[in-house]
This record gives sequence, C-alpha cells and structure tokens, in this order.
Amino acid sequence: MTLIYLGLKRLTDIILSLAGLLVLSPIFLVISILVNADDGGSPFYGHERVGKYGKKIKVYKFRSMRKDAGDLETLLTPAQLEQYKREFKIDNDPRITKVGNFLRKTSLDELPQLLNILKGDISIIGPRPIVEKETKIYGEDVAKLLSVKPGLTGYWQAYARNKATYESGERQKMEMYYVDHFGMWTDIKIFFKTIISVVHQEGAQ
Repeated sequence: MTLIYLGLKRLTDIILSLAGLLVLSPIFLVISILVNADDGGSPFYGHERVGKYGKKIKVYKFRSMRKDAGDLETLLTPAQLEQYKREFKIDNDPRITKVGNFLRKTSLDELPQLLNILKGDISIIGPRPIVEKETKIYGEDVAKLLSVKPGLTGYWQAYARNKATYESGERQKMEMYYVDHFGMWTDIKIFFKTIISVVHQEGAQ
C-alpha cells in the first residue's frame, strides 16, 4: 500500500506541478516584473534546505525581501535578532518589501516551488523544508522527520501556519504528526485545508 501511495503521490506531483506552471505562467511574469521594479533585484532566489534523507536541496521562491536582507545585525533590532535565532522567522519583518508583503500574505511567493515539485526535490504535501540549523531542534526525531519528502504545504502550514512555534513545541508536534499519519486521505485533507487557509489568510505573515 505504501509503494502504491508513494507512486500515486509522485504522479500527482508531476501532473499538478506541470499544469500549475503552464496555467500560472502569466502570473509568474507579472510577479517577476513587480519584484524587479521594486528594487531592481532578481525576482527569484534559491534557499538551501535539507530534503529527504538529509539531501541538500535549493528551494525556489519569489524574492520578498530587500537585496541586503542578509545583513541581520544592521537591519534587525536585538529582540528581532533573538526571535530569528529562535524561530527562523520574525514578526513584522522589516526586511520584507511592500510587494513581498503582498506575496507572503497570499502565499504567491511560494509558486516557484512548483519547479522543485516537478524536479522531485519536494512534494505538494509534506513537512516544511527546514534549514540545517533547524535539524537540531528535532533532536533524535530528525531522522524520522527526514524520512519523508518535504512539501510545498503540510499539516503545520494548513492548520496553524505561523500560530504554532518552535518555542512552544507545537510546530515540531504538528510536523511529526504528519510523518506518523501520512497517507492519501491525510494529503487530500491538507490540500483543501491549505486552500481555505490561503483564501482567508489564516496565520499569514
């Protein structure tokens, strides 16, 4: 059953990502122009994440931050820097551009990950792709987490998004819940819950 599920999951990923890239190509063009017009930088960026079985992958997104966003010490307050080190994200991040803020609230910044799905780096549904530093948060559960292909959306994003944090321990619990319960029916429920969450901008930042 697991092999059949994984085969159907991969086939679904290929079909939906191809269809998405074709149908959404005009939107890709418009967003690329808007992001470039904002500050003259590249509309895309790739961020290194840890994929299935610990393989390093580059996850693509529309750029939503300033070109100098990597200069954390200059751009962030001490409190914001501390939150970034703890959660790997910041409330009301000052590095996000006006265009980027809209892209994040509507989740349009995630669209280039359709390329990652087509390549097989990630799936449509799965745990959030994490960075190397985040692997330490999961402790001895990290191997189990990385036994499942990460996804464009997942249980955490669909049901909590930014409302469940690492500090509270809720994010880890939600990601591991998916690993323990993944299957076709779980994926279908997450897929439609994600659509509802995006439409209502639940937990968006």
